[in-house]
Amino acid sequence: MKINFLGAAQAVTGSCYILETGGHRFSVDCGMHQGNIEIEKRNLNLDGYRPEELDFILVTHAHIDHIGLLPRIVAEGFKGKIYATPPTRDLMQILLLDSAHIQEMEAEQRRRKGERRGNKSPQPPYTAGERRSKDAVQAPYTASERRGSYLEQPLYITADAMATFPLITPIEYNKTFEPAPGIRVTYRDAGHILGSAFIEVEYMEQGKPTKIIFSGDLGRPNQLILPDPSTGGSADYVFLESTYGDRDHKSAETSREELAAAIAYSYKNREKVIIPAFAVERTQQILYTLFLLSEEGKLPKDMPVYLDSPLAIQATEIFRNHPEYFDDKTKALLKAGKDPLALKNLRFSQTSEESRAINNESGPAIVISASGMANAGRIRHHLRHNLWRKGASIVFCGYQGEGTPGRKIVDGAKSITIFGEEIAIAAKVFTIGGFSAHAGQTEIMQWLKTFDGKGTKVILIHGEVRALNKLSMLIQNQLGMEVHVPNYLEELTLEPGKVMVPVVDVDKALPRIDWDFLLSDSRTLYAEFQKRMEQAKDKPWVAQTEIRDRFLDLNRKIVELISEL
Repeated sequence: MKINFLGAAQAVTGSCYILETGGHRFSVDCGMHQGNIEIEKRNLNLDGYRPEELDFILVTHAHIDHIGLLPRIVAEGFKGKIYATPPTRDLMQILLLDSAHIQEMEAEQRRRKGERRGNKSPQPPYTAGERRSKDAVQAPYTASERRGSYLEQPLYITADAMATFPLITPIEYNKTFEPAPGIRVTYRDAGHILGSAFIEVEYMEQGKPTKIIFSGDLGRPNQLILPDPSTGGSADYVFLESTYGDRDHKSAETSREELAAAIAYSYKNREKVIIPAFAVERTQQILYTLFLLSEEGKLPKDMPVYLDSPLAIQATEIFRNHPEYFDDKTKALLKAGKDPLALKNLRFSQTSEESRAINNESGPAIVISASGMANAGRIRHHLRHNLWRKGASIVFCGYQGEGTPGRKIVDGAKSITIFGEEIAIAAKVFTIGGFSAHAGQTEIMQWLKTFDGKGTKVILIHGEVRALNKLSMLIQNQLGMEVHVPNYLEELTLEPGKVMVPVVDVDKALPRIDWDFLLSDSRTLYAEFQKRMEQAKDKPWVAQTEIRDRFLDLNRKIVELISEL
């Protein structure tokens, strides 16, 4: 068995693992890379995917970092089946359509900006040949040419998403099937989001039966709405997520009290509570928690709750359509005539006009909007209107990836740039870890302990370096299991009874940054600027003030960089 790590290796986005065995080639997940520009460029390079050569794809759950590249893969020639649970299938349809819409919308915005700069670019609707490609990125274009060549083009379009849906085949939990001869697959409940699964893959290797388990994103015990993750059994290899491998979460009760405190703080100050939340699972958990606070008398009756995300509204309806996947407590509430996903003061904001109207209203309110890391969507508008307000609350209730606006705010930034405008951060920031749908360190270890562990080897994925290293040491010290931490673009060979053999081209996976050249170039530019200062002194006073202000902006950015080092 050979496995190629095309994402979520020493990172938390772009989950995709290509497996090759017995003449078959297939993928577990096919997620979008999310983060800064360099990370997102990985979405353009499909060399390692070779979509037309994939036999089938196994999907663990419906989060964009696990499914977001599927339309691109389909557009580039994949024609096999995509396996997922029924709720995952339903969620995939709304999420991928939304993702395609965002791709098209942002491409159009960039195209218009390019035209205003005098660049020529493709007119929508885009053809397959006009979608973004890695070749455009690698070509030696100038900045303006690069913008005109690929940035205006969407990663994929709505037609690609629509073409993906007929390929999805629903699979129920605990029912083994054979997607290809000699390969047996079973989906188990991962307890992460509605329909999420960890996947067992069984096959013969050199005449020996071998089992691999992909944890997907592992959920938490006693989480709202969903049953606990399934446990137990045996495996030769466990591919284990490590998002929170370096820490535990606060309890659900503590987190609920912290949310109540944020609400009380902003209600007292007549300001808003802004909650960046992922449309799937996190939004529904927050609604459930607000329902519990309402039952406890801790949610002011005159404080409106806005769900400002058409996608989250659709996702909530899908949750309601699948009550058979809920836990016993939620089922009991529904049987008693109580809907934990509904509130008397809950208002849905479907249109852009309704969204903008929220910020025109004075007085306290709770606003739940996507995205959860504040790097896209309507939440950016709400942050722009409220981050600088001293009485407002910003509540982060999920993981904030490196390089995202949410991460910068959580890490204590004094200001942040939104839509090109520097916004001071004066609102009170709450980081509530207990809402996370990912297992914490202790919960990961407890889940791993339910396997018999005899000869089990663990491959740690979906985590940042610190979390991976801490969890790796813990597993080796407490469970005595062999642990491997793969790199991005690594190829790993698995043979029963033999040492795992990794191969990775580090220069290709993580191209070296030439800091010496950058610093030398900066010094050269600064020296040239100093030479030309005499000319600046001869300019009219107003022109000099404009040059001064731009130079001060540069200095401020340098100070920000220094503070981050």
